[in-house]
Amino acid sequence: MIIYLIISVLIAATAFAMKNRRQLFFIGVVFFGVQFAQAALLLFGGLYGQTSTSIFSYDAAGTLFYLLLIVVAAYAYFHSETYLKDDDIHHTRTYSGLMMLLTTACAGVYFSSNMAVTWILLEATTLCSAGIVYHRRTSDALEAAWKYLFVCSTGIAIAYLGILLLCATTRCESLSYSAIAAVAQNGNPLYLKISFLLILCGYSCKAELFPLYTVGVDANFAAPSPASALISTGLVNAGFLAIFRVYKVLAQTEIFPWVKNVLLLTGVCSLVIGALFLRRTNNYKRFLSYSTVENMGIAAIGLGIGGIGVWAAVFHVACHTLIKSSLFLQMAVVRQVYNGYRINRLGDYIRINKVGAIGLLVGMVVLVAFPPSPLFVSELMILKQIVIFEKWWVVVAMILLVCIVIYSFCSRLIRLCYQPNQDELHPSQADKLLSWSALSLLCIAMIIGLWQPDVLVEMINQIVKL
Repeated sequence: MIIYLIISVLIAATAFAMKNRRQLFFIGVVFFGVQFAQAALLLFGGLYGQTSTSIFSYDAAGTLFYLLLIVVAAYAYFHSETYLKDDDIHHTRTYSGLMMLLTTACAGVYFSSNMAVTWILLEATTLCSAGIVYHRRTSDALEAAWKYLFVCSTGIAIAYLGILLLCATTRCESLSYSAIAAVAQNGNPLYLKISFLLILCGYSCKAELFPLYTVGVDANFAAPSPASALISTGLVNAGFLAIFRVYKVLAQTEIFPWVKNVLLLTGVCSLVIGALFLRRTNNYKRFLSYSTVENMGIAAIGLGIGGIGVWAAVFHVACHTLIKSSLFLQMAVVRQVYNGYRINRLGDYIRINKVGAIGLLVGMVVLVAFPPSPLFVSELMILKQIVIFEKWWVVVAMILLVCIVIYSFCSRLIRLCYQPNQDELHPSQADKLLSWSALSLLCIAMIIGLWQPDVLVEMINQIVKL
């Protein structure tokens, strides 16, 4: 793992010195060649299940999310080649290098088996993301970048206090997840609760959960759309996995029922915020960002309800990665046409770019969890588990809020495709090849909705084993 990190960082550093776009493209090919070679070693080279330097482990969770990461990151990087073709080369090479570094840092988080290493690499993602958010060099981008840097750094610091308290109360000399899990039941229940609250609050800025979800929304709004596809999926998954590993550490302690109740409440709050702000925002990128908050809220509810809900939560997050990245990449094409994202001004997209409009409409159906969406499978499983535990207030809240989400998505995206356009079109034409490319991710998600491969099911079974 150390060799992989060094090679990836060196290739990313090379991107900062490139002088033209052809060289950047070549560096991107080399970088993702390394990523797919690492994936091949995981799947076919015997790397899966091994450990590296006692702080990294090639487990099922890291492997699943890493495979999703490199696919989404490759799409985002090469879509950016077209999306940023008119930008200054000095800004573009910085952006490209930071995208590679962000991908590397997220991969490190996925495979980390040590709390301190997870914390360090999550802070590294903050620095990379802030630089990407500032790519446009506008006042809005600057504001979003410094807010993201300040709030996320503060959140990560809060999480570190939680990690220290967790280690102190368990009297564990190692920061390894497995070592702490082995002695967690000996910890003081009050201190265990406080440590979990601190970690959950701190990492919520990455997982886009209540209460620190706002910086993620602002970051996605200011960043270029292809980068938003990576930030709202790969980086959000890193935050989710960091919380999930702590969730598993506390699974054998007496406070675990309390932990699940906290996650249940967090999930409902996130779902409320995501659903209500979908109705209030007037920007399509913010709209998709609040949808991420809503979907991560559903995943938190799955963890909170327990049972089959835990399996559904992991499956939900994995499938959301493909769906949401597809929609953000489609939004990059929308900006090519309209040079903006204002909901109340844009329309007639079906005439301008039929492929892109179909991609958005199909994405709408899949994201609101209508069959053949894989999210239909996960949400149905979560609802079933809630009914089994007879938490009727959660059932009512979830159904009501999901109905609001469905109405918001249908009204906004149908408006984009069919209402008369009120804005002057951008001189550049829609790139239908990019629309087809983004649509392919959506097709993969729908296939998974109809048929879950045995290898995927088995991998998630290993992930959720407590």
